[in-house]
Amino acid sequence: MTKHSVLFLPHNKKVTVPHGHNLIRAAMEAGVHINASCGGEGVCGKCRVIIEDGTVEGGISSKLKKADQEKGYRQACLAEVKSDLVIRVPIESEIDAGVLNLHSTPRHTAEIQEMNLEELKDQGLFMPPVEKKYLELPEPNAQDNLPDVTRLVSYLQIKHDEHRLVVEMPVIRKLPDILRKNDFKVTATLARPVQSGRKTNIINIQPGDTTDRNYAIALDIGTTTIYAQLIDLITGKVTAQFGEYNGQISYGEDVISRIVFAEKAGGLEKLSKVVVETINKLIGKLVKRAKIDIDEISSVTLAGNTTMFQLLLKINPRYIRRSPYVPASTLYPPIKAVDLGMELGDHTTALLYPAVSSYVGGDIVAGVMGSGMYRTEKLTLFMDIGTNAEIVIGNKDWLACAACSAGPAFEGGGIEFGMRAAKGAIEDFSMDPFTFEPMNITVGNVRPKGICGSGLITIAAVMFELGVIDNRGKFNLDLSTPRIRKTDGIFEYVLAWKEETQIDRDIVLTEPDLDNLIRAKGALYSGCMTLLEEVGLGVNDIEQIFLAGGFGSYVDLEKAMVIGLLPEIDPDKVRYIGNGSLMGAKMSALTNRIRKDVVDVTKRMTNFELSETASFMDNYVAALFLPHTDIDQFPKLKARLKARKALRS
Repeated sequence: MTKHSVLFLPHNKKVTVPHGHNLIRAAMEAGVHINASCGGEGVCGKCRVIIEDGTVEGGISSKLKKADQEKGYRQACLAEVKSDLVIRVPIESEIDAGVLNLHSTPRHTAEIQEMNLEELKDQGLFMPPVEKKYLELPEPNAQDNLPDVTRLVSYLQIKHDEHRLVVEMPVIRKLPDILRKNDFKVTATLARPVQSGRKTNIINIQPGDTTDRNYAIALDIGTTTIYAQLIDLITGKVTAQFGEYNGQISYGEDVISRIVFAEKAGGLEKLSKVVVETINKLIGKLVKRAKIDIDEISSVTLAGNTTMFQLLLKINPRYIRRSPYVPASTLYPPIKAVDLGMELGDHTTALLYPAVSSYVGGDIVAGVMGSGMYRTEKLTLFMDIGTNAEIVIGNKDWLACAACSAGPAFEGGGIEFGMRAAKGAIEDFSMDPFTFEPMNITVGNVRPKGICGSGLITIAAVMFELGVIDNRGKFNLDLSTPRIRKTDGIFEYVLAWKEETQIDRDIVLTEPDLDNLIRAKGALYSGCMTLLEEVGLGVNDIEQIFLAGGFGSYVDLEKAMVIGLLPEIDPDKVRYIGNGSLMGAKMSALTNRIRKDVVDVTKRMTNFELSETASFMDNYVAALFLPHTDIDQFPKLKARLKARKALRS
């Protein structure tokens, strides 16, 4: 992909971006503030810049006079980078660049770490748990009248060195007719055991040679969403993928409310039914997209939290939320997918990831496995950030884990104008350090209609560093700006005036919103600190961080550290693994080695119930400030705040 350098003057900040990249996003990535409150749709006309050298496409609207266009003015939010550029930001050209550099640092997002399929193959680990064998069996006669099952098993033993075989009943039922209708040329599907020396099941028989048509489905059953991938077990590649909101949302947005609903008459059956309906909807989409037959899907690998699994399996989850927080099981045997209500062949096997405890479920174990954390020597902090935040610390020698309820703030919940990261959500933000005017960037570069989790973190961090809010999340009422106001007794900051939005209302960030964010980040940070203390380590011992969850790739790491969501370490040590639960489910579909290792890994994962850990509440209370009551835990931020104070005085 062609890339171009963009130099922003008078700040002398340069960033490299792909061809066609939006210019205002390039400014944000370079840490250059340009006034823009409409989210990037072009209606406010405030993001005027001058193209001093190079070529852009677009950037012209009715907001720009013809005379200005001739001088090289363009609206940054409407312009696309088409060459190396030199850009001048005229409104800020007379502002002390030292002040701007102090308050405007380039965005630093986590490097995305993907599963390397070729590496898996090179290490000899590409061995799916379900495999196909093509057979051309000798036809029976008067001298050779062995039973069909015996003929099948004997041939596999002799020709393919397969031993300890068990033929499942559905195969026995259809074997005689399929053999005779296809001249005894068939394909057998074998389900491998996890441990060597155990029995291999023959789970399906198909006419002819279908060895090139073998698929698996990987499923992440999340509290909010369910994601599915169709995996070609011959190539190891994903051929189709889709996501849907979990149908259980209608009965409660978090696991606790669903457990409460499940305790009502008929509640458990209802919750199981709707989640299966969501799964079947996804299966239908996958099959249609890939143009395959249902019979060609041999396995389904599932990862999900402990509550989601018990609801799926119609197991009473009542005791998960009551001390001493005991799940029905952390390990489940292979199950026929049809027995779960899935619209798949009667041979398709469902494999469920094991859990560790009531609140550290199979989704987190899947993330640990998929990320390779359990195989590395580096001391690693794994964080899955969502409504329920899970934390794992350790390496190949040991692992410790815990879960904490962060609340819905990171997913837009509990925030007056909060929303998920959909089109129109403010996802990035900057602020003029003198006028306190905003620079909003939305998903899709359209007028804003709300704030998503990554945007909320950045807004709070920028406001804190600029002194717009204090360490309690309270607005500085001494600032000269119309954007800070009091409405119905609540102080708020106007991110976008109603004429700039999609919703015909001012979009604001309130002090109660900031309180919710502080509580959410406080729970996560205190969980990390408590877990580190329990294993006798500190922040400086962490060698790398793996972030999983819906917004990990969009979070500005520096800003996350400013508010005290993440411990202050080198951002280059942070990796984003995306949907760790789905990654682990995919790995389980591709290699039996994962299924073998995972049992040992769960045994090594020491679980800490934070609610039963004495130091957790002390750590939590200490973390209910920006970034923390002990600013010495954030030395880089402390230095920046000191420099800001010196410049202001």
